[in-house]
Amino acid sequence: MHAAGQTPHPAEWWAQFPEASERFDAALVVDGFGDLLVRRIAAPLLRQEARLATDVVVRWLNKPGSGELETWAHAAAGRLADTVRRFNESATSTASTEEAEILSVVLRGDYAEAAAAAEPMVGFMPLLRLFVTSLRLEYFDIPLTLRLLDAGQHPEQAIRSGFLIGKYGWWPSWLLKVVTERALAGTLDPSTISALDRCAYAELSPFQARLARRLLDGETDLIATAAQRLEGLGEKDAAQRLRDGDLETVALAARLVPL
Repeated sequence: MHAAGQTPHPAEWWAQFPEASERFDAALVVDGFGDLLVRRIAAPLLRQEARLATDVVVRWLNKPGSGELETWAHAAAGRLADTVRRFNESATSTASTEEAEILSVVLRGDYAEAAAAAEPMVGFMPLLRLFVTSLRLEYFDIPLTLRLLDAGQHPEQAIRSGFLIGKYGWWPSWLLKVVTERALAGTLDPSTISALDRCAYAELSPFQARLARRLLDGETDLIATAAQRLEGLGEKDAAQRLRDGDLETVALAARLVPL
């Protein structure tokens, strides 16, 4: 459920996830919505209809080329919508149909609209985990992406950071910590990744790695010392770039400072 004072996200916010990946897994989304909603449906008949419709639609989405399954899926989704309507029109029925109504929206493919309606009911994180997992991106850091989104980052930015960091998962732990901190701060971009990649390839000793981390953190006195060292070694241009905040020179500076 939502924390106190947390505002549900609109459909436009949720719509960014299917748009972020050509491999977005609709079958996984529908199946996940079924897990979240079907058990909440109080009326047994409506619950059974919802379960059957969800299963049929998931089967079709996993085999979209099957015309027979497509026909069954549309028919099952239509039966659920009709059953919901009959319950709402019945003067004797007191059972809530809200969960089944949301699931009916899911089954017609309006995942963003369904998420916006379901969020106050099932909570933000279960839905967020479902949508992020459904991106099906390779080299993708799902836990970090969830952290970034939960911290309020825009989906496009969070997904990009999760992809970049996942792609460079072989980096040493100290550097992954640096890049994670920058992602959480919203300062991670391709140029930063390129600069940090030089540090990953630099084969720094543990001492040099700690030095590089401090340089990346912008320690003024250390940057001045490292820049002087670079100048003493004839690397005047690199020294000036380091003073100007150029991350590309950090690996060079860390390797040239004596142990």
